[in-house]
Amino acid sequence: MPRKIQDQLSARKVATAGPGRYSDGSGLSLLVKPTGARSWVFRAVVRGVRRDVGLGPYPEVPLVAARAKALEMRRDILDGRDPIAERVKARASALTFEEAATGLIEAKRHEWKNAKHAAQWSSTLKTYAYPVIGRLDVRDVETEHVLKVLRPIWTEKAETASRLRQRIEAVFDYATASKARTGDNPARWKGNLDALLAKPSKVKRVKHHAALPWREMGAFYADLETRDGIGALALRFAILTAARSGEVRGATWQEIDFDTATWTIPGERMKAEVEHRVPLSKAAVDVLRSMKDLVKEGDQDALVFPSARPGRPVSDMTLTAVLKRMGRGELTAHGFRSTFRDWAAEATNFPSDLAELALAQTIKNATEAAYRRGDMFAKRRKLMEAWAGYCTTPKTTGEVVPLRSR
Repeated sequence: MPRKIQDQLSARKVATAGPGRYSDGSGLSLLVKPTGARSWVFRAVVRGVRRDVGLGPYPEVPLVAARAKALEMRRDILDGRDPIAERVKARASALTFEEAATGLIEAKRHEWKNAKHAAQWSSTLKTYAYPVIGRLDVRDVETEHVLKVLRPIWTEKAETASRLRQRIEAVFDYATASKARTGDNPARWKGNLDALLAKPSKVKRVKHHAALPWREMGAFYADLETRDGIGALALRFAILTAARSGEVRGATWQEIDFDTATWTIPGERMKAEVEHRVPLSKAAVDVLRSMKDLVKEGDQDALVFPSARPGRPVSDMTLTAVLKRMGRGELTAHGFRSTFRDWAAEATNFPSDLAELALAQTIKNATEAAYRRGDMFAKRRKLMEAWAGYCTTPKTTGEVVPLRSR
């Protein structure tokens, strides 16, 4: 009859033992530190040398799992292998999820349009993924780990969650290509997460940017002109050019040609990644000249609408603050693009595709895109002058009725 090991541990002993080292027999011990932290240690003689190796912390590794790991190591030693050396080698080549994500971001940084894209990647992963799987070896991450990251925000922050899943999937693709991981991608959607999570299109809430009704623009702009500060001037310029907030805030003096009244936005700052020329109306040029009076003359790379922090553009929140001070906190800077589009469609005879070009919208119709070679710049200048005239002309509240003479 095999002899019973007298000093085997019990689950209760493991959970309650005070500081010290407690043997479970056959080389397995529980180490309890004065702080109360508990971990497993396996001691064995490999090729004549006594060596210790950690098997993980308690309670993450319970007693049963620790015994199984110790048994596996003893079997490897009997087979003539050195499991301790193999573990050390594997640990040296291990890649955590956070390390893999950092490697991917650095590798792709030069592909992205601007530094903001890389910052968004880092911020999203740091906020949601790193606390759960950041320190895990990429080889050990399973679908359940990914679900633990996504489920808390899948329905409440659907758009963020969808982007987060795509980014996590890309990190694992990077890890696989780097030979740090094998097997299926645990963040893959088709044939994997699609069976466990609702479709993003079913939970995604479409958020429309609040827009000012175009008939109210005259009174609104007249009020805006009375507001001081860089934020108010940036908002006026955004309205007059129908440009995106980010394009306006990132504008530099090098992009402005006062002689031809043209603002040329480089492709790397455009959503469609294509250079876009904006014809500047007289009112838009006046805004720029007001900015030159506000800020000190700098080099050509200097920002047109700088913030108080050197080298940083005025923030989107600054533009929002202007709207709130005007009592129009329900509006967004981006929404004025819709105001412009509605005005062009309902109050003018300008062609719709001309307004789309002014907004720098991507042409979805492949045939139309192939035939449209120019950017209708001269015609767009007339459109933007008409828009500026409409914005800067206060509207009367009454109705003028022409009287017929006798």
